[in-house]
Amino acid sequence: MLNEYSEEMKHFWEIFARQNMHKVKEFDLFMEKFAVNFNLYKDGKFVEQFLPFDVIPRIISAAMYRKLEHGLRQRVKALNLFLEDIYSKQRIVQEGVIPEHFVHDAQGYQKSLVGHSPNKNIRTHISGIDLVQDSKSGEWIVLEDNLRVPSGVSYPLSVRHAYRHIFPEFFEKMPIRPIDIYADMLKQSMDYVSCGGINIVLTPGRYNSAYYEHSYLADEIGAVLVTGNELVVEEKILYLRHYDRQKIRVGAVYRRLDDEFLDPRYYNSESLIGIEGIMEAYLAGNVAILNAPGNGIADDKGIYYFVPEMIRFYLQEEPILRNAPTYLPYFEKDMAYILENISTLVIKDVAEAGGYGVVFGNRLTALQQDDLKGVIKQNPRRFIAQELIEFYDEQCYIDEQLLPRKADLRAYVTMTDSAKVWPCGLTRFAMEEGNYLVNSSQGGGFKDTWVLEDDHV
Repeated sequence: MLNEYSEEMKHFWEIFARQNMHKVKEFDLFMEKFAVNFNLYKDGKFVEQFLPFDVIPRIISAAMYRKLEHGLRQRVKALNLFLEDIYSKQRIVQEGVIPEHFVHDAQGYQKSLVGHSPNKNIRTHISGIDLVQDSKSGEWIVLEDNLRVPSGVSYPLSVRHAYRHIFPEFFEKMPIRPIDIYADMLKQSMDYVSCGGINIVLTPGRYNSAYYEHSYLADEIGAVLVTGNELVVEEKILYLRHYDRQKIRVGAVYRRLDDEFLDPRYYNSESLIGIEGIMEAYLAGNVAILNAPGNGIADDKGIYYFVPEMIRFYLQEEPILRNAPTYLPYFEKDMAYILENISTLVIKDVAEAGGYGVVFGNRLTALQQDDLKGVIKQNPRRFIAQELIEFYDEQCYIDEQLLPRKADLRAYVTMTDSAKVWPCGLTRFAMEEGNYLVNSSQGGGFKDTWVLEDDHV
């Protein structure tokens, strides 16, 4: 089913039909000029690749966006309360909402951080929530929460810049919400929790898959882009070593590397890209780290199962956005359902990301299904199972043809004294027909997402 019949899309197609299609080539050249890429380090080799993008945007009406916005703010607020609780009083465990050892066995849970609260009690400074739109009901469904180091925001920012330059008529004739506020949203989040000093973006370096984004965002928010060897900790205070040998205090670090590489003294001693002592400075309250170390537990797909209950527990509200129907083999009833229906379910490894560790039961032979059942029975905490959501196709301009492709939406939410939703998002689409994996790491492309100002075109 194609999501193309709204009044908003009809208006888009009317304008699109008047465009000179040679501009699509110009669009490609414009994007190449700005080197929008997604790098992969695979099989011991560094591959710098151009990120596929599409000239046809996803369009979201004002009414639809309002519901999304309310649901996303509610969800991120509850997740932040969960993270603060699980590293302090653990009320949600004590009251039996989530089994205790289910939390403690989570790969992302860091017991050593229990008792420490970050500045302003904020842990979810920048959240990326992945959703799809059910083609049967039109309802938006959350597939994953990304609260560690969510990436991808620079791509819609870049493609919007190209769009306004190449196809200005759309922005003259359609009430499309501007998106250049993201830099202010991110800077406000950093300033809000800063412990005094400059803002920096910490990158692993140019071989990282999202290095383009690191440099782009640092420039947009006026922060200094640094690698770990440019920083030093003295007396539990983090400093940037300036080229003239002066040391400049750092107040907030937007880190773009995972916890295990952050501090070789505290985590992986073999890390060459972290900063020795940064965790001491953080735990002493002398520097803010965005997002907070330890957030990985909320990215655990098993914990995702409990988010609706978190909303009820912490906010005393019913969830506005629902999860995909999900089953935990950890529970006997769910295990029985999974074993009986494995041929129709999607099985996910709880600790994987980027489209890895996802198995579609309907693509397995009977023997492979039996093997997978055995693995699940031996490791019930390792997996979740979900019903396959038939989500909307979006029209994509591929090889000079309009073709339907599966597409999701990563929505971005920043936090200060309240959660703020960016009126855009990263729409990712699969390049192959019938493919449900849209991640960039799986070869997917992206397109712009237009949120309209009002309900009239």
